[in-house]
Amino acid sequence: MSVINFLVFLIHFLLMVTIASYAVDEFLASTTMAGLVAGIFIIGALIGRLVIGRIIEEVGSKRILVIATGIYIITSALYLAAADLPLLILVRLVNGMAFGAASTATGTIVAQIIPPGRRGEGIGYYSMGAIIAIALGPFIGVFLIQIAYFKMIFIVSTILAAVSFAISFIPGEPVYHKGDKETREKYFRLSGFLEFKVIPISIIILVIGFSYSGVITFISLFAKEFQLEKAAGFYFLVYSLTVLASRPFSGRLFDLKGAHFIAYPCLILYAAGMLLFSQASGCFTLLSAAVIIGLGYGNFISCAQATAIKAVPVHRMGLATSTFFIFVDLGFGVGPYLLGALLSLTGYRGLYLIMSGLILATVLLYYFLLGRKTAK
Repeated sequence: MSVINFLVFLIHFLLMVTIASYAVDEFLASTTMAGLVAGIFIIGALIGRLVIGRIIEEVGSKRILVIATGIYIITSALYLAAADLPLLILVRLVNGMAFGAASTATGTIVAQIIPPGRRGEGIGYYSMGAIIAIALGPFIGVFLIQIAYFKMIFIVSTILAAVSFAISFIPGEPVYHKGDKETREKYFRLSGFLEFKVIPISIIILVIGFSYSGVITFISLFAKEFQLEKAAGFYFLVYSLTVLASRPFSGRLFDLKGAHFIAYPCLILYAAGMLLFSQASGCFTLLSAAVIIGLGYGNFISCAQATAIKAVPVHRMGLATSTFFIFVDLGFGVGPYLLGALLSLTGYRGLYLIMSGLILATVLLYYFLLGRKTAK
C-alpha cells in the first residue's frame, strides 16, 4: 500500500509541476488557463474522494483500488492524445478523479489492516510515500522538461501508473465489519461527509494550501523567467529533506507543548520563506527559501492534521481526516486558477509577495478560530 501510494502521488506531483508549462508552450494558454489546467486535477480528486467514500464499504476497498489504478493508466496515457486545451482540461479532471479514488482506497485499506495498537506508527510509515513523492515528482518533472519533450513526462507517468495497477493485485481484500443500516443511512447526511469539529483548522489549511499551490503550479515558469531552472529542480528535494529531518522533532514538541507552540512559529516561518522565495535571484536564495518553507509549511501540515484528529472521538477520526483533506483539495484546486488570473496583474514576484502577506494574516485567523482556546 505504501508503494502504491508513493507511485500515485509521484505521478500527481510530477504532472502538477510541469502541466502549466505544457499548457503555455503547447497550446499558448494564458497563465489563468494554465492555472485551471493544473488546478482542475485537484477538483477531480475531490470529486473522486466524495464519490468513492459513499460506495467503498459496499464495493470493497481492493476492488476500488484495482479499478482506480486501471483508470489512472488510461487517463495518464490520454495526455498524449489531448489535441486541444478543452480536451486537456477534461483529461486532467478525470485523471484527478482516478487519483482521488486510488488514494482514498489505499488509505482505507491501510486503516483496515494495521493493528489498532500500532495505527499511529503504521500510518506514519504509510505517509512517507507521499513525502518522498513530493520531493521526487517535481524533481523528475523539472529534470525531464530540461532534457526531453513533454510527451516523455506523460509516458513516464503512464508507466508508473501501470506499475501501481500491477501491485494493486497483490494484497487481499481486508476483512472488516460493515456499518449497520442506521450507520449507513446517516452516512448520506451532511454529517456523513464532514466532521464539523475540524472545520476551524480545515479553514486554516484551505488558506495555507491555496497559498502553496502557487509555488507548486508556477515554479517552473517562475524559474524560467528568472533563469533559476537548475535551482528549481532541487527545490522540492531540499524542501522534503527539511521536512523529513524536522518532522520527528516538531511532532514530539506537539505532544509535549501543544498545537499552538508549533503552529505560530510554523506560520511565521512559512511567511518568511515565501517572502524570500518571491525575491529569489540565485540558487542559494531559492534553496534557502525551500528550507524555511519546509520548516514552516511542511511542519504546519502535520500539526494541523494532528489537531484535527485530536478534536474528535476515535470512531470519527476517519471522517475528520477526510474533512481535513477535502479542504486541502479545495485550496489546491481553486488556487492555481485564481492565482493564475492574478499573475497578469502582479507578476511572479508580486504574486508570492502577496501570498507572504496572506500567510501572515492567517496567523490572526488561527488565533481567532483556534488560538483563544486552551491547547490540551
